[in-house]
Amino acid sequence: MEFHKGRLIDHVHLRVSDLDAGKRFYKAALTALGFSELLEGDHFLAADELWIDEADNGPVSRVHLAFQAPSREHVVAFRAAALKAGRRDNGLPGERAWYPRYFAAYVLDPDGHNIEAVHHGPVERSVTSVVFRPTAL
Repeated sequence: MEFHKGRLIDHVHLRVSDLDAGKRFYKAALTALGFSELLEGDHFLAADELWIDEADNGPVSRVHLAFQAPSREHVVAFRAAALKAGRRDNGLPGERAWYPRYFAAYVLDPDGHNIEAVHHGPVERSVTSVVFRPTAL
């Protein structure tokens, strides 16, 4: 098993009120963005820096989470997959005035979290991700 991490964020942990609904939404949305390596257990779903599990009768806080999309087409596919999975639209795909070449779409997940897919236009990356491979002690 390998884990891919970015530079700034180690992980985002979302506590959801209905794990089955959360799994359906995030699997559809992440697959539409080209993420195929999902780790799923009875009580969680994980993908790279994202960890999702069910809140234990506690409050669910509202979060704005943005996923990187490799293209504008992936942004459009993300929104379509989320809407097909029964989610609510929260912003049509398109350029945003506050940042040059910022092409994004927004949907609300089953708990009302504002989930975004964004493509920043052509960018040069030194590496696609940092890879962690657990080793024996």
